Amino acid sequence: WMPLPWRKWRLVGRVEAGDEVPDRLPRKGVVLVGPAERPTWAAFDCPCGRGHRLMVNLDKTRRPAWRVESLSPLSIRPSVDDITKERRCHFFISKGRITWARDERRKIR
Repeated sequence: WMPLPWRKWRLVGRVEAGDEVPDRLPRKGVVLVGPAERPTWAAFDCPCGRGHRLMVNLDKTRRPAWRVESLSPLSIRPSVDDITKERRCHFFISKGRITWARDERRKIR
């Protein structure tokens, strides 16, 4: 088995409800949750590799909200910023690639 570093982030499935998202997702795989014409969530494993799952809201009527700008290659806007006491994962998904944000001003205590 060899990792595929060139593989881009991509849509790997759609489900109707959040509890239907598979426990294991392919590396760099995203599942959309909700109706096909207007999904409400995007679920994926964080690219940091620590094993935590992220679900970003795609419903414009709730805040904060993200939008899927493109499915192929995958682009989600704005940046994803997951902050906990243990870590901060702040990145962009654009054209199927991850770009880590540099923000030295905000520190986790």
